[in-house]
Amino acid sequence: MHKIGVVGLKTSIEAIIELAEEYKTELEFISFSYEETEEVEKIVREHNSHVHAWLFSGPLPYEIAKKTLDTDKIMVHVPATESGFYRYYLEMIYEQGKIIEQLSIDTMLLNNISEEATSQINLKIPKVYTKEYDLNVDTNELLNFHLDLWKRGKTEGALTCFPSVCEALREKGIPAYKMSSSKMEIRQTLRILSEKVRSSYFKGTQIGIEIIEVEYFNRVAEEMKTPYHLQYLELRLKEMLIQLCEKLNGSLSEKGNGRYMIISSRGAIQREIMTLENTVQKLAFEADTTVAVGIGFGETAFSAEINAFRAIQHSKATKKRKIVIVQDNGNIVESPGKQKELQYDSRTHNETLLKKLKKGTISVKTYKKILALIKRMGWQEFTTKDLATHLEMTERNVRRIVAYMCEVDLAQCVGEEANATRGRPSKIYRLL
Repeated sequence: MHKIGVVGLKTSIEAIIELAEEYKTELEFISFSYEETEEVEKIVREHNSHVHAWLFSGPLPYEIAKKTLDTDKIMVHVPATESGFYRYYLEMIYEQGKIIEQLSIDTMLLNNISEEATSQINLKIPKVYTKEYDLNVDTNELLNFHLDLWKRGKTEGALTCFPSVCEALREKGIPAYKMSSSKMEIRQTLRILSEKVRSSYFKGTQIGIEIIEVEYFNRVAEEMKTPYHLQYLELRLKEMLIQLCEKLNGSLSEKGNGRYMIISSRGAIQREIMTLENTVQKLAFEADTTVAVGIGFGETAFSAEINAFRAIQHSKATKKRKIVIVQDNGNIVESPGKQKELQYDSRTHNETLLKKLKKGTISVKTYKKILALIKRMGWQEFTTKDLATHLEMTERNVRRIVAYMCEVDLAQCVGEEANATRGRPSKIYRLL
C-alpha cells in the first residue's frame, strides 16, 4: 500500500483525512501537522524517505516543500481557488447583516485569488485591499496590514489564510474569517493524487534494460599476461554485475566482448541508480578502462532494448561516459539521480521550430539539450563558454551552433563581457 504524507494545519488535515476514507484500501494517509510554516521544511526532510507521495493542504506548504526537496516523488496540493473567497465573503455578509463594500485579504503571490474572484463578479464589485505574501511570510506583517486598514476606516472585514491572524483580528473586534478549501476542492485533489499514484505504479512496472559495456575490451585482453589473467578479470567483473543484479532483482546475460545486459523493472532501476553508479566506477577501476551505460524503458522487452541501444550510443558520445536513460516517450536523461541531471526531449511536433532548425542545420536533440541546460541553470543570458563547459563540447562547435540559432531567430546577441585575460570580449546571448 502506498503511504501518503499529509502536511498542513491540524484542522485542514482533519478535513482531508475525513474525505480520504474512500481511498483507504489503496492509500495509507500519514498526518504531519504544523503550527508555523517554518516547520514544513523539517517535516519533509525527516519523513521524505518514509512516504511514497506528499499531499499538502495548500499552495504555501507545497511551494516550501518543493523548494526544500530535490525529489521526483508525487507532490500535490489542495488549490486555493476563488470559491473560497465567495464562500467567506457571503458568510461575512450574512453574519454582519449588510453588504460588505470594503474588505482586506491576504493571498499568496503565486495565486492571487482576490483578483481572480472579483474579475468574475457581475454585481457591484467590493473594494478589496490585497496583501500578497511569498514563502518567507511574516504573519505579524499580515496582521498589521489588516489592522491598519481597519483603524483608518478603509475596511469592514478581513479574509486571511492564517488562523493566528484571524484569531488576533477577532480579539480586536474585527470581523475576520480564515479561508479554507472546500470539500469539492479536496475531493478533486484526492482524485488527482490517486490517479498519479496509479500511473506511477504502472510506470514503475515497465520493463527496464541496462546495457553495460566495458570499452576497448580487445585492448584490455591483449594487455593480459596470460589467458588465465583475462578469465580472472572476467570473473571479477561478472561478480560485481551479479551483485548489482541481485539489488535489481534482475537477470544478467553476457553479450561478449565486454558487453553485458541486465533485464529488470523501471522502478527497481530508478531506485538503485546510485548502486549502478558505484558498480560502474568499480568496473572501470578493475578493467582500467572506460565503461559506458545505456538504460532503456519500454512497455515491451523489444522497445526497452531498442531504447537501451540508443542510450548506450549516446553515453559513448559523451566525454565522461555519463549514464544515459532513454525513456518510453523518447525523453533522454543524462546523469540520472545527480545534481547535474539533464532531461530533454529528442522530438518535436512544432513545424515552425522544425523549419528553423532545418534551416540552421541544428538537430532537435542539440537544441532541446541546450534549452534544458539553460532552464536547469536558471540562466537569463549565457555565453558560448558557459554552454561549452556544461555540454562537454568545444567552444568552437558551440559558437557555430549559437550563430546558426541567431540566424534563424532562436537566439540573439544582447551584449558583450570583457575577459579577465587578453583577447576579444565574449558575446552574451539570450534565447528567443
